Amino acid sequence: MNINEEIKAGQVRLIEEGRQLGIMPLKEALAIAAKAGLDLVEIAPNADPPVCRVMDYGKYRYQQSKKLQDARKSQTTIQIKEIRLRPKTEEHDLEVKIRHIRKFLQQNDKVKITMMFRGREIAYADLGRKVMETIRDAVAEAGVVEMQPKLEGRNMTMVVVPKK
Repeated sequence: MNINEEIKAGQVRLIEEGRQLGIMPLKEALAIAAKAGLDLVEIAPNADPPVCRVMDYGKYRYQQSKKLQDARKSQTTIQIKEIRLRPKTEEHDLEVKIRHIRKFLQQNDKVKITMMFRGREIAYADLGRKVMETIRDAVAEAGVVEMQPKLEGRNMTMVVVPKK
């Protein structure tokens, strides 16, 4: 965005306080802006002739930064929490992990459940899938499966998202 003397065009279309003043030479537009004690700001440089507005540029930049801050504030960030387990995880430990998954889903976080197979445990992939289905059924009231259990190398992963 070019301001005042940075504007290179010979003629500009001038807008002041929401009304068009028409096409005029750049020097005349700068004089009008100076008389008002404001800046001449090029808002549409690709138009023919370029469109310029008489405004307080400092105030305009401040308002833009405030809008950006408000937009960032209203944004919600969804985190991905990860729960790791093994195919032979004991019943009580599994219940504790399911409780954690429910808590994460209530906090509107995605949960990635990773089943790790070590050594020859990879032969028990079907057992791992059954454990994943048990978890899916246990958290059904709090979340929905976004990604079904999938075996990737020595890990089986499943992603659960909170219900809307």
